[in-house]
This record gives sequence, structure tokens and C-alpha cells, in this order.
Amino acid sequence: MENMENNPIVSWVSPWLTPIVYFLARRLVLPFYFSKIHISGQEHIPKSGGVIITPTHRSRWDAIIIPYATGLNVSGRHPRFMVTSTELEGFQGWLIRRLGGFPVDIERPSADSLDYGKAILANQEMLVVFPEGGIFRDVNVHPLKRGVGKMALEVVSDHPELELRILPVSIKYTESFPQKGCEVTVTIGESLKVTDYQDSSIRKGSQKLTHVLETNLRDLHDEQQVKEIN
Repeated sequence: MENMENNPIVSWVSPWLTPIVYFLARRLVLPFYFSKIHISGQEHIPKSGGVIITPTHRSRWDAIIIPYATGLNVSGRHPRFMVTSTELEGFQGWLIRRLGGFPVDIERPSADSLDYGKAILANQEMLVVFPEGGIFRDVNVHPLKRGVGKMALEVVSDHPELELRILPVSIKYTESFPQKGCEVTVTIGESLKVTDYQDSSIRKGSQKLTHVLETNLRDLHDEQQVKEIN
């Protein structure tokens, strides 16, 4: 991947550890913990090109649910993760780095973290970014950080030949703090083509892109609510 050897942020998808972890999650951990996992919209997942997966963030379980719903068995690719710096401490950090996760300071993201994410996308990989900026236990979609749209538009500006899309994903658990036996619903929306939002400036384009993404996430969330009622 371009510029990786000079980048101080180190993470990779371990060719031996990643398949084992995701196999155990898929076959043992998730079926044991959740009574049902409902997934819809997998036909919207791009099979090629760069993809920013933008889920709502409701629990640390999201980091396992997203690869289960969008990863290798579905798209043919392992998603990479942009995670908060605090999640990369101790054994958890050791594991996350080997599953392709790398750190970012949500309030003040460093140029190194952003450049690393851009390089992943330029290499036509899938990158998971939680656009709300943190875990929220309520049922609302919270205002999105504009950094996702800005980063996406900077990537296509630097790589005009790249097909880059943003994939909205809504995750909803039947409990605010998921307990054993609860259910989880994952709804995947249609992807947004980033080049459709290029404007006279990246600032204007990112505002427009962020607004559309937030609207789409709210629509997916509302769709889940209607299904629950019915």
C-alpha cells in the first residue's frame, strides 16, 4: 500500500489470526450471545473499489457485527477500522491492530491517522468509520462529524481514477446495553458515489455529502423502527 512503510501508525490484517477470529465470531461467539441477527441490504455492498462503511455506533459489539455483515464472506474483503486511541490499549489493542484497526483522536485527528485512512481507500480497500464519533446508547441518529466526507473528497481529488463509495449502515440492538439473548438488526443502505458530491471546494462538498449521509442513516433507522412496530 502506498506510503505505508513511512507511516508511524502500524496495523495490518493478519493472514493467520484474522480468519481464526472471524470464524470463531461467526460460528460461536455471535450465535451464542445473540438470539437473532437480522441483516438486510447486503446487495448494496460494493464488491470493488474503495468503500467507507459508516455505521451508527451503539455498542463495542459493532466491531464484530460489521465484519459479520459486510466482510469476507459477503464482499470478498476484510474491512479495516478507524478506532479511538483508547481502544488500542493492552491486549485489545494488540488484537485490533492485527485485525486491521488503527487509532484516531476523534476530537483532534492527526495528519498521520487521516493519511493512513486515505492510503487504505486509495488501495481500494474497505474502511469502517463511525461517523457519529462515539458510542450512543439511545435510539437516535446523532449529528455526524464532517471529517468522513472531507476525507472521502480529498481521496477522490488526489486519485480521480478511483471509484470510492460511502456505505450507510444502521445497527440497532433490542437493549441499550446488549445482554446475552438480545437481538440485533443491521440495515445496509445504498452506497453514495463520492464524486457526485465534488463541489467548488472540499468544504462545500463535504457539507453536502455529510447532510445526505446523515439523512440516509436516519431513513434506515426509521425503516428499522417501522419493522419493529409491524
